[in-house]
Amino acid sequence: MKKDITIVGAGLVGSLCALYMIKRGYKVTIFERRKDLRSEIITAGKSINLALSKRGWTALKKVGIDKEVKKIAIPMDKRIMHDKEGNLSEQPYGNDGEAIYSVSRVQLNVLLMEMADKNGAKLYFNEKCIDANLEEAIATFKNTNTDTKKVISSDLIIGADGSLSSVREQMVKKHHHEYAYNKIEHDYKELLIPAGKNGTYLLEKNALHIWPRGEFMLIALANLDGSFTCTLFAPKKGKNSFERLNSKQEVENYFTSIFPDFTNIVPNLHEQWNSNPTSGLGIVKTYPWHVKGTSILIGDSAHATVPFYGQGMNAGFEDCRILNVLLDNHEDNFETCFDEYSKSRKPNGDGVQDLSMHNFIVMRDKTADPKFLLQKEIEKKFANLYPDKWVPLYSMVSFTNIPYAEAWEIGMKQEKLMQNIMTTPNIEEIWESDEIMQKMCILL
Repeated sequence: MKKDITIVGAGLVGSLCALYMIKRGYKVTIFERRKDLRSEIITAGKSINLALSKRGWTALKKVGIDKEVKKIAIPMDKRIMHDKEGNLSEQPYGNDGEAIYSVSRVQLNVLLMEMADKNGAKLYFNEKCIDANLEEAIATFKNTNTDTKKVISSDLIIGADGSLSSVREQMVKKHHHEYAYNKIEHDYKELLIPAGKNGTYLLEKNALHIWPRGEFMLIALANLDGSFTCTLFAPKKGKNSFERLNSKQEVENYFTSIFPDFTNIVPNLHEQWNSNPTSGLGIVKTYPWHVKGTSILIGDSAHATVPFYGQGMNAGFEDCRILNVLLDNHEDNFETCFDEYSKSRKPNGDGVQDLSMHNFIVMRDKTADPKFLLQKEIEKKFANLYPDKWVPLYSMVSFTNIPYAEAWEIGMKQEKLMQNIMTTPNIEEIWESDEIMQKMCILL
């Protein structure tokens, strides 16, 4: 008897999860509250370009769609920092051949939905989950166009419905699961650098661009058509905050004085500012991530994070891959599998959130600090000399599948050691010496 799976949410993680479930021989139906993305082309507004890294690629490869995704992805092998005068400095992400990939959320979502559809998943749109009996795997959906309701019974409900998850809401309400939503003090707004003549790029294409400014920052990632999707992250209130940016003059003065080289290449800045929404950011913590063998959370519904490590989607894709491994290990026994899934994934959900907040400080404050950049050079030299002793934190997160919780723990130990190294007198002059490398070996 084929197991019948209901997936709530046809976003990135829900669509990928559908592919995994179909491969297992399950019958899959997806319900999505929004309209079908495939029927319209959506431009910038609230998407934040995604950064695909090793974990995401590993999960895509497992279901055989990595080559398709590669066609719409742009490699970024370094950060380029823009200072207030428009001077540029750069920092490679890893060693030669190591890169993260810029990919449009909409394009990737459309591709994954098409793949799920083609492989046999049934997709329904404008269907909002309004109630669920999670122990019986029965979900009630209401069509947002017609107001008609349908009650769907299956063997398993998978909540892939994001940070505002209805499935999680039922777990919290009816099963008293732990839940907290922590809003951060920053909001974000998306902007677009248009393509130059004949689709040329106005900035270096294969890099993630950062304008680090202490409490706030602007970032830009390339699109296939020559444009860049940009995101301003700034405080809600106070100095250099969103609350101070209302009139055309305020907006233009802010950008001209703080991001001059950006302002020069965005002709309709104020128009974009007015038409694109300002959105909040926050972290979702919940536990457990399942009810018996009948319902489970994946992706943002379980561990939504802030976007500063570019790991939200990668973590969600990793959920799909790990869930699949555990279903193999437990021979498709849902209850024992989900119990282990909740216990083993929760620390990694927390880990990716800790990493994301930590990287916000790195990006907005430290990437402009020469001492920080020197520290990264020292770490890189040591890692290349002793690859079995040291993998830099960024590389662990972006270029390996080491569990997030483990990477975070190792990274914090490394940071402590590096703080010690950076107090060495004349470190700027002697950092390349054997003496420093030996000292690191001893401290490890």
